[in-house]
Amino acid sequence: MEEWFVTSKNQIIVPHIWYDKDAVAAAHFYASVFPDSRVTSVTTIRDTPSGDCDQVFFEIWGQKFMAISAGPYFKLNPSVSFFVNFDPSRDKDAVEKMDEIWDKLSEGGTALMPLGEYPFSKRFGWIQDKYGVSWQLMLMDAEDEERPAIVPSFLFVGENCGKAEEAMSFYLSVFNSSRQGLMTRYPAGMEPDQEGTIMFADFMLENQWFTVMDSAHNHEFAFNEAISFMVKCESQAEIDYFWEKLSAVPEAEQCGWLKDKYGISWQIVPGGMDKMMKKGTPEQRARVTKAFLKMKKFNLAELHQAFEQDQPGQ
Repeated sequence: MEEWFVTSKNQIIVPHIWYDKDAVAAAHFYASVFPDSRVTSVTTIRDTPSGDCDQVFFEIWGQKFMAISAGPYFKLNPSVSFFVNFDPSRDKDAVEKMDEIWDKLSEGGTALMPLGEYPFSKRFGWIQDKYGVSWQLMLMDAEDEERPAIVPSFLFVGENCGKAEEAMSFYLSVFNSSRQGLMTRYPAGMEPDQEGTIMFADFMLENQWFTVMDSAHNHEFAFNEAISFMVKCESQAEIDYFWEKLSAVPEAEQCGWLKDKYGISWQIVPGGMDKMMKKGTPEQRARVTKAFLKMKKFNLAELHQAFEQDQPGQ
């Protein structure tokens, strides 16, 4: 099999953020806000249904991300957010670093839960930044289990409220390398949240930690395609497997994208797509783009053929 199909030992599940036109600016902003963060590459995909789209790869505190500027089709909201864990047992400057990052994210942003002390944390804050991405900053207790600095989080609201535990169990059954972590349920007397539903739980899929929470409060948002999760696959068999297990909304299937039964969006892609879009020639990227725009589930052999075929006149 050609080299670009081979997935490295790196992160297999990558959060993907859809912006109207701010993907590159947002990535550079996050690289300036968080420690050990950087923009790794920027490319332009030509002639898509959204026109020419900037595609950016970046890392935030060891967590890889991808983003695209592809038009005002999906609005970012707090149904998917990112925990930022500050561990004073590993970093003596954790509190100062937390406050500094909060101040930077606050510029043009909106505090959803002000930075302060809460029953579940000595220091916590939830903020939506100026680009619309939501972050939950948490000062960890010395007795907490060690977790990565950045952890994606799902908030189950509306019709999905009460399904956080079911969803977690479902994802644990789909991904081979997985395990459950912490779980805290709502006690009695916290209405409208129902006793026994999930106040907080976390779990690991393919070395990527996630959290889930139920909330019965009145939220005017739900899961959408603004934040999706790319699953990098090494073979057509893997693509077929995840597609069959996760896809629950046929009309949402397009260009490797699918939507599961909870409304969360996933992209099931060959592990070598990054290499193609980062290092391919403009002609190679154009051919691959033309090929995948016609697909629902990705056909790895056809993408490979489009990438490798001789150019006209050669």
